[in-house]
Amino acid sequence: MPVPRDIVINTGPLLALSAAGHLGVLSSLFRRVVVPAEVGNEISAGGPDLFACAELAAASGLERRSTPTALPPYLLSTLDRGEAAVIALALVERIATVCIDETVGRRAARLHGLAVTGSLGILIQARQRGLSVSLRNSILLMRQRGIWLSPNLETEALRLAGE
Repeated sequence: MPVPRDIVINTGPLLALSAAGHLGVLSSLFRRVVVPAEVGNEISAGGPDLFACAELAAASGLERRSTPTALPPYLLSTLDRGEAAVIALALVERIATVCIDETVGRRAARLHGLAVTGSLGILIQARQRGLSVSLRNSILLMRQRGIWLSPNLETEALRLAGE
């Protein structure tokens, strides 16, 4: 049964979860998964051959926005458009949780009172809810797609997941 929570998700976690083959866990964990237009644009900017384009198009349970988010200049001064849109949209729609992997974006989200998780946090939650997710294998698949993760973060995530 999905957890009755909403989340706004950024580009990095969508790419990472797609690379790991676990984009589908989002709809198992959250009632609503909101993808700002800016995030969709960042992913599609890589062209249709980018690995996440097809996965994102095929994913069910994602609420893809087509209208650009009003981005406050103070967010754009330190963040990229995707991160700024995630935070702005969460604040406007009163969605308490965002999924951002980048340190600066996570810090900005917390400064705005938002709860923050990332791609590995999503996978840990999936394991804790009994979904069939191997964190070790997911990390390997992410690396094969060129997604960089801090060794310390990997170690801590594997510990939290009991792997």
